Amino acid sequence: MSFNIVVCVKQVVDPDTPSAAFNINHDRLSVIPADGIPPVVNGYCENAVEAALKIKDSIPDTTVTVVSIGTNFIMDVIKKPLSMGADKMILVDDPNLENLDPFSTTKILSSVISKISDYDLIICGQHASDWDNAHVPMGISETLNIPCLNSAREIDIKPNEITIKSSIPDGYIVLKSTLPALVTVSNEIGEPRYPTLKGIMQASRKTPEKLSFEDIDIKISDLSPKMTLVDLALPVSNSKCEILEGEDDADSGKLLALKLRESKII
Repeated sequence: MSFNIVVCVKQVVDPDTPSAAFNINHDRLSVIPADGIPPVVNGYCENAVEAALKIKDSIPDTTVTVVSIGTNFIMDVIKKPLSMGADKMILVDDPNLENLDPFSTTKILSSVISKISDYDLIICGQHASDWDNAHVPMGISETLNIPCLNSAREIDIKPNEITIKSSIPDGYIVLKSTLPALVTVSNEIGEPRYPTLKGIMQASRKTPEKLSFEDIDIKISDLSPKMTLVDLALPVSNSKCEILEGEDDADSGKLLALKLRESKII
């Protein structure tokens, strides 16, 4: 059987970047990393790509289409899903997509997905590492009127049917649904595969399809945010350092032990 999967991915600031390496543009309400720190594909989005590719491994006649919306895409970054093995990529790149709230993001992604004919399954990362809202996947399922199955650690596809093992704090539950459906995944679905040299070469020859707002029948005036970003701030770190100097290492150790006991740490 043929099978069509849509995977939603997001380009984000590298979450491993220390906060000291960021600046904030208060006029645009955006976070600016220091020069030389490239963005990355959101980690759970890579897990979503891996989940799609596992299905493709088991169902050979499967097409994996990656969809992303945003601004200032770095092609070497956003095309990583193609080098992992995805077949197609669709991008909506527009300056107006900066600082979108989850509701506007949902509207645009749903419109893009609606342009893809005969999709059987949508896979999303559980949440993005930048804002950590986790609203968009459920918003897409609501907009497209399809079931949403969350936190999949295993996915099994049968004709017109999907079964997942969904993680819960004490183990997992088994959920079953008709297709089409939307599934969210985290790192429990499996480690994303590394792009092979062949995959990288094939991805370099693929050009993502770029859509405009007009292509997806959306006007800027249609994007009325229900959440507004008011301010951004870097975490404040208040640290104190006290040097304990003893006559020798043993004496310094005793002083440290006494200090820790005074502070009720030990």
